Amino acid sequence: MFDLSLSDELELIAKTTEHFAAAELAPRIRESEQARGVTPETARRYAETGLATLELSEALSGGGLGALARALVNEELGAADPGAALALDALGPALYAIAEAGGESAVREHLLPLLAKPGSRAVLVGSGDAKLAFADGRVSGHVPWVPSDRVDLLVLLDGDTVALVREGVRTTPLRGAGLRAAGASQLELEGAPLAAHWRDPDAAVRALARARLYLASLEVGVLRQSAEYSRGYALQRVAFGKPIAHHQALAFLIADMRTAVDAARMLLHEAAWHADAGLPFDALAASAFAEVIEASSFVGPNGIQILGGHGFMQDYPVEKYMREARALGLLLGGLDAAREHAGAALCAGEPPVALSTGER
Repeated sequence: MFDLSLSDELELIAKTTEHFAAAELAPRIRESEQARGVTPETARRYAETGLATLELSEALSGGGLGALARALVNEELGAADPGAALALDALGPALYAIAEAGGESAVREHLLPLLAKPGSRAVLVGSGDAKLAFADGRVSGHVPWVPSDRVDLLVLLDGDTVALVREGVRTTPLRGAGLRAAGASQLELEGAPLAAHWRDPDAAVRALARARLYLASLEVGVLRQSAEYSRGYALQRVAFGKPIAHHQALAFLIADMRTAVDAARMLLHEAAWHADAGLPFDALAASAFAEVIEASSFVGPNGIQILGGHGFMQDYPVEKYMREARALGLLLGGLDAAREHAGAALCAGEPPVALSTGER
């Protein structure tokens, strides 16, 4: 018999995050965008919940939880404000590259100090996000956009290589379209010295897969909120004597939007469960990321369409949801890289979905 319910611990984590997001992030979405960050008080309360160290091992004074817990947390944070969620998480997806390539000792040395510095950010840049050149212990290149105004530690994931840079990174602020609460800047590296460097193909693959799950879970939250907000609007807006949600065309559209979100979430959770169980999950993670990005191209524009002209106004949040979803889908090589990865697994005879996982 299959039991697809969450454990009591995961239920509690999800509820705690939901309450935090509703109280601290959702009421301030426009303020956070304008400020390009969150308030120190919000950051302090986030740290108090333990969410900042959710995936760190108990030996590192963390929660010792895995990818599924992070997916649940990020969905709730993303439903409120994914940009603010990135601003709150000093480690972000950069954690995975360092943890996979360097282990706990590298996490302790390079990442834990950031948790003690308010506002610090570790930023992960994948090979699909920039053109990088490594030579003689240094790296040069241009990164057109990262969702951050400051870079305390730059983590480069380039093919089979993980490299860390602390110095020699020049940031130029950008206005940005999506994820404004996280900030936005372009980076220039001209012979920046490497603080650490690992070459491990397997670790790089796992790190990329975990980072994709991180971003996909934020995006699922955005899409869920977009679908729910537009549904609520359609139930209140009356035309021809009844709510527009009760007209067949919109009723079908609302159902399709919900189905797209639920399908993306199920594939995401499947990949996260594989990661936590120690099973191969990189193709599943690529498929989940691709599916979430595909869903965003359907849910985001239609959420605006349901509101009509109101959908483009900042008085309503659906325009923000579409911007955020598009921005998240551009990271780590975006849809094309994820689709290529998943397709390669299929062509190699390795289905990116589980045909049989046994009892859970």
